[in-house]
Amino acid sequence: MSEIRALIVDDSSVMRKIVERALRQAGLDPLVVHEAGSGIEGLDVLKASQVDLILSDINMPSMDGLEFLRQIRAQDLAPGVPVVMITTESSEEHVKQAIQAGARGYIRKPFTAEQVKERVLPLVRAA
Repeated sequence: MSEIRALIVDDSSVMRKIVERALRQAGLDPLVVHEAGSGIEGLDVLKASQVDLILSDINMPSMDGLEFLRQIRAQDLAPGVPVVMITTESSEEHVKQAIQAGARGYIRKPFTAEQVKERVLPLVRAA
């Protein structure tokens, strides 16, 4: 597999590292990771860098994951790039909204590397 460039958007730096580790354990290597602590930072990264995959938390301050997803589409920043939302168990309605807004999948917290592999690898291979 060629180098994969991923953008991980989460307001928790610890969670960003957990997601990165899960991606590597799922077999995405070599992997180049761009990190953003909010949707606003994520948009800035997308304006400056090309990525192959975006993983975004839904619940974040300043710009949540749903608005981040809407802005990606509205600004045409990452056409064709799969977006996977990361969510807590209680945000079922948010998941529906994310899928309607163009997300290609979601991962529930807490998650395992195996779940990441099942949800993410097919999207990366198809893109």
